[in-house]
Amino acid sequence: MNDVQKRAWEAYSERWLVERDQLSPAHPGRAAGLAAPDSLPDSSLIGIDQMTLFGRVAPLVVEIGPGMGDATAAMALVRPEINLLAIEVYKPGIAQTFSHLARLGVTNVRVLRADAAEVMRNVVIPDSLAELWLFFPDPWRKRKHHKRRIVTPEFADLVASRLQPGGSWYLATDWEHYARQMLKVVSSCEALSNPHAAAGGWAPRAPFRPETRFEKRGLGAERAIFDLHVVRR
Repeated sequence: MNDVQKRAWEAYSERWLVERDQLSPAHPGRAAGLAAPDSLPDSSLIGIDQMTLFGRVAPLVVEIGPGMGDATAAMALVRPEINLLAIEVYKPGIAQTFSHLARLGVTNVRVLRADAAEVMRNVVIPDSLAELWLFFPDPWRKRKHHKRRIVTPEFADLVASRLQPGGSWYLATDWEHYARQMLKVVSSCEALSNPHAAAGGWAPRAPFRPETRFEKRGLGAERAIFDLHVVRR
């Protein structure tokens, strides 16, 4: 981490960071956001205690892969009505996210350091998310690595089960091959509907999403930006 990131980590990690091992069934306390077992519809899941993490109950949004957090902070700032749980594994990125949150005075974000797919399977309970954001995930450009892409039919089914009825999944990428894979996957998921299907399936940019660093990089390389917005039936 650079000096800015080190200072942000030291100043804010105790307030805004949640480590995955704190959300373990064996963890003795609820201070990290472990939901009470009797509040869960499935005892095999862990759940998120919003009052513990955020100090309030509000529409819960998960963002997978906030990167360096500049867009995350900007989006949370214009969506003060939500509780945003950003899931990231990269420590410098988390620290940089803290720096952006502090600079903008954002208070409705917590960052969970963990593998996002595992969290979606084992922590997030069904019908609990108002929205899921997946903006510019790693495209794994080489053909032999395509199997590592997060958007698969199995993952789409998982997302649909975690969204509330009427909940939204927003996606964006600047890699056309991955975009078309995403469109095919979400269109094949029976639990999801695409309100933009009549227009070819592609959505306009989410109104709360700023132009990200990855988007600018893609545009600079003359790549098109593909947005998707699907809804849980």
